[in-house]
Amino acid sequence: MALYSFFVIGLGGLACVIEGYISQQYGAKKTAATALLLSGLCCLLSPLFLIWSSFYAFISFLIFWGLVVVADSPLFSTLVAQNSDAKSKGTALTIVNTIGFSLTIVSIQFISFLQTQIPTTYLFMLLAIGPFLGLRALFKKLNHYGFKIHSFKIKE
Repeated sequence: MALYSFFVIGLGGLACVIEGYISQQYGAKKTAATALLLSGLCCLLSPLFLIWSSFYAFISFLIFWGLVVVADSPLFSTLVAQNSDAKSKGTALTIVNTIGFSLTIVSIQFISFLQTQIPTTYLFMLLAIGPFLGLRALFKKLNHYGFKIHSFKIKE
């Protein structure tokens, strides 16, 4: 089991590199939005894989989820760095990373608390709140910069 955990967690670093290359082709905003959307879908689909999938389908799902769940963080840092004034870039990055890690800690504590209240099978669906709010904020920002968004598709 430790080896599977290693792959699920360790491949996240590789995903960040791959997402960086993808963002050079399609833009950091679109790539971050895609990562958030896929991460949120994984949250919502988690009961299906927890209940009805085979062991290897479940591990494959976890690897995929591990790939997409970490990919948005460096992309948001990139967006902050690209859109910050040079004098405040370090402060802006510090604030964004602090907020991101704080939200992660609060989410983990929240899920730990709810673990006694909600069946584990459905527990991870609540994590979709984060990607949903992130997408909402990102789409609002994308619209501000002149993007047209229709049915989760971003068009310039």
